[in-house]
Amino acid sequence: MQAPLTAAMMLRSAGLRPTAIRLGVLDLLQAMPHAAVHDIAEGVERELGSVSRQAVYDALDQLHAAQLVRRIEPAGSPARYELRVGDNHHHVVCRRCASAVDVDCAVGDAPCLEPSNTHGFDLDEAEVTFWGLCPTCQELKEETG
Repeated sequence: MQAPLTAAMMLRSAGLRPTAIRLGVLDLLQAMPHAAVHDIAEGVERELGSVSRQAVYDALDQLHAAQLVRRIEPAGSPARYELRVGDNHHHVVCRRCASAVDVDCAVGDAPCLEPSNTHGFDLDEAEVTFWGLCPTCQELKEETG
């Protein structure tokens, strides 16, 4: 059995140098999937000391271009990033606290949904966001009435 790739190995295999900021971003996303840029920047800064917000944006752009992270943009929320890439999964997002959780594809292979008209596009992915209240917000709603 082959050992899992380390963050440094993933970066090198994508043609990227394993800089402290890139490694910090990958480590943080391992612990905090679906994190927004400000959360990522704060976490990386806690680990490394002073880090510019622009350096974090640049690292995320590079990691996204290398397909090492996925960017999601739920309506009304800032962009978020996650490590789960290439599998056409979807998300459940809480309307109150904006927490997000992965949901496997509805059915079958990508794209798992078929539109009524493709307009000539060769489809390879479907992005679906389910909305509702997470269990914590449901409890708060019941308590506050």
